[in-house]
Amino acid sequence: MTEAYVALEGGHVIEARGRAPGTARGELVFTTAYTGYEESLTDPSYEEQILTFSYPLIGNYGVREERFEDDRIHPRAVLAKELTEDVAEWLASENVPAVDHLDTREVVTDIRDEGAMKCGIAVGEDVTEDDALEQLEACKGMSEHTDIGAQVSVDESELYGADNDGKTVALVDCGAKGSIVDSLVARNAEVHVLPYDASVSDVEAVSPDILFISNGPGDPTNYQQAISLVEEFVEDTPVAGICLGQQIVAEALGGTTEKMTFGHRGVNQPVLDLESGKVVMTTQNHGYTVSDPGEHLEITQINVNDDTPEGIDGLEYDVITRQYHPEANPGPEDTLDFFDDVLAMGDARATTAVPADD
Repeated sequence: MTEAYVALEGGHVIEARGRAPGTARGELVFTTAYTGYEESLTDPSYEEQILTFSYPLIGNYGVREERFEDDRIHPRAVLAKELTEDVAEWLASENVPAVDHLDTREVVTDIRDEGAMKCGIAVGEDVTEDDALEQLEACKGMSEHTDIGAQVSVDESELYGADNDGKTVALVDCGAKGSIVDSLVARNAEVHVLPYDASVSDVEAVSPDILFISNGPGDPTNYQQAISLVEEFVEDTPVAGICLGQQIVAEALGGTTEKMTFGHRGVNQPVLDLESGKVVMTTQNHGYTVSDPGEHLEITQINVNDDTPEGIDGLEYDVITRQYHPEANPGPEDTLDFFDDVLAMGDARATTAVPADD
């Protein structure tokens, strides 16, 4: 058996079975998802994190590239009760250390009690506890990754749906899941994916009907350029956001954000719409939240479990954001109509911009 050591913040070291060799460090988090491991592992929002699967068996329906949300695995390492050979080989092929045969119930309980924590991992034939502890010692907190957007964003503008004749969307890529682009293109939108640090002139060159801020990893206050884009365009252009995008919009419009104890990660998060009283199930992956929306925004949806904001609308601006993932891969699909609402903001703005006939 290949040796594996998992060093947790505070110095506790867990010995387990290694499935893919290497060393890694990152913030230790967990997901409650019992399916969708391919989507989770390729979600850019897991950058600089070590992902623990609470569901005991990961990999029981293989690995299929068409389910990927990005072109690479983003967690720095993976923990599970048991990984199938398919998933272990996939992780090894991308040099992502993997560990199983450990009590993930204990790991999840530690995270829930102590919060998301720094972690170091060492996997291999000759590794020791000290190797894992060295990784732990070198681990940085998530807010210390001040340029994490550069690790997950496109390097230059990309165009999707070029033949579509619907609304033009400038999607600021702070670590966007591929399904966000797919959901917009499927609704006849022309989507320009821009780097996370796109300039005002970059956005103006697109002449968008809607400015869209994507999901992504890390502390929203480290995305100052995206914040400035919202500040610049919100008076004249509808603004939408998902996950990190909601937090960035709130920061731009006078709100505040904060780090959560252990975040929301999974496909079973219940969200209450305050106007309709309807509860929907959602996919989520975030460790920060809006603590105060400020005077320009109102909370329209909340998490049933802890009352944190899940939906925010503008009071005097055309703004709509969601903390969860409406594109929802691998599911559920309760909230796909969010994209219809986003594109409808562009329709409404175009209608009001046309002068009435005498």
